[in-house]
Amino acid sequence: MRKNPIVLNIKIIATTRFFNIEEMDIEFSNGSKRVYERLKPSGNDAVLVIPMLDIETVLMIYEYSGGTDRYELALTKGKIDDGETPIEAANRELIEEIGYGANKLTFIKEMTIAPGYQSSITYIVLAQDLYKARAEGDEPEPLEVAAFKMADLENLVYNEDLTEARSIAALYMARDVINNQ
Repeated sequence: MRKNPIVLNIKIIATTRFFNIEEMDIEFSNGSKRVYERLKPSGNDAVLVIPMLDIETVLMIYEYSGGTDRYELALTKGKIDDGETPIEAANRELIEEIGYGANKLTFIKEMTIAPGYQSSITYIVLAQDLYKARAEGDEPEPLEVAAFKMADLENLVYNEDLTEARSIAALYMARDVINNQ
């Protein structure tokens, strides 16, 4: 049976605008001790939204990504603001990023990105029954919205512009949820 190790000490060793880098002193149940480092977001968790224009069409965005220094194809995503639920954040991000809100928002799953060294959680939300709505977001430029058919999902996930694992996994999960409705 797994027994969580004991966290002996946590200290911040570096801070940026977006992350704190923490050093963790850990003791395992067998007495072994290790020092771990992790990225801890300075803010809240995030949402990733699968906006379905209709039963067959998903809306995605092209957005500049500093990590890869290029425009990436991805699903709508963003941080959860203080006081927001993941569902409220999902709808706000939809309105800000793609110009639609959703009458039906369904929580699918929590995901982590790299749990070995990063502590943030992303809430995956399916958005259906969309309506036009627009609000100012925090993007530095207007985002390009692109429509794709879920029937072509097998080709879409091999699109060279779609490399984000969360978006790829969320598309498959959304397909399964939609097929079971």
